Amino acid sequence: MDLFEYQARDVFEKHGVPVLAGAVATTPEEARAAAETIGAKSGGVTVVKAQVKTGGRGKAGGVKVAKTADEAQQHAEAILGMDIKGHTVNTVMIAQGARIAEEYYFSILLDRANRSYLAMCSKEGGMDIEQLAVERPEALAKIEVNPNVGIDDAKAKEIVDAAGFDEADKAAIADVLKKLWVVYRDEDATLVEVNPLVKDEDGKILALDGKVTLDGNAEFRHPEHAALEDKAAADPLEAAAKEKGLNYVKLDGSVGIIGNGAGLVMSTLDVVAYAGEEFPGQPKPANFLDIGGGASAEVMANGLHIILGDEQVKSVFVNVFGGITACDAVANGIVGALNALGTEATKPLVVRLDGNNVEEGRRILAEANHPLVTIEETMDGAARKAAELASK
Repeated sequence: MDLFEYQARDVFEKHGVPVLAGAVATTPEEARAAAETIGAKSGGVTVVKAQVKTGGRGKAGGVKVAKTADEAQQHAEAILGMDIKGHTVNTVMIAQGARIAEEYYFSILLDRANRSYLAMCSKEGGMDIEQLAVERPEALAKIEVNPNVGIDDAKAKEIVDAAGFDEADKAAIADVLKKLWVVYRDEDATLVEVNPLVKDEDGKILALDGKVTLDGNAEFRHPEHAALEDKAAADPLEAAAKEKGLNYVKLDGSVGIIGNGAGLVMSTLDVVAYAGEEFPGQPKPANFLDIGGGASAEVMANGLHIILGDEQVKSVFVNVFGGITACDAVANGIVGALNALGTEATKPLVVRLDGNNVEEGRRILAEANHPLVTIEETMDGAARKAAELASK
């Protein structure tokens, strides 16, 4: 789950990361009121910042400095409702102004390729950090972080040395990096990024902007994270699937996918996309849906209910390899699900079963003789049939 900037700021403050005052507003009038209060801390100067989960806000005009509360109201009026890379601005953050002497960059993220964490740091922060990484990679220090140790005194020193900070600033910056590590570790994040991390004219190190991504797999440890979810922007199908405990991701195609096991489902997506190239409109997968090890009638019905609720879906491919749950149980689940759904089931299903007790599973489906169900023995054949049906 990606956090809005104001949420990241609050999380930073919770863990002792130095931040400036900030408040959210959804109307120009609220922005003015916030600017009157917060601006008193910085000589009347505030920054009006669009709250969207994408980069490039500054270049898009979504970040404006206001010298008075009137200006903050005017900027909020212009920014609210703005479209930034497909994201509509519904909220702005009114942030305390800062007298910036230098801008830096810091992030820590999950490095999947190396099965470790990676800290990146640069003396040159700001809006063009991506361009810096491409044009002058030597200016961006990249340091591996052992997940079992994290950023301790020694690792923080290694990072600030590699980034080339001035000796006089290293200790203060290293202290902030250690606190940002605590955010990453204690909140179960996969990304903590600060751009810019700044030194103000008084020599203080401050996190002026924050980007945080939380690991959804750790939700059971953080019931408080539920309050951070942007439910208004959530895809309704994904939200419904989450309520049912299903691993579902909405995609943009017309072939609904149900499988058991993430690896099998990922392979199914690829095979369907390839098969779709043969047919008009080139049908593609409409979703990722992993029903896990169990394929009872209830689980299957829940999965089909979600997929059939997607208007883009024209056919459904059920691809199951019987292991712990045998194919006959899966087949009974499919039959039971179709009976439970009744008239809601209106789109053709292509079913491929393999593995434990496959012959019995296929027999159950054949005897049920449901008009919407086509049985295919191979994964490639089933993918091709599902794509063909979707193209019609």
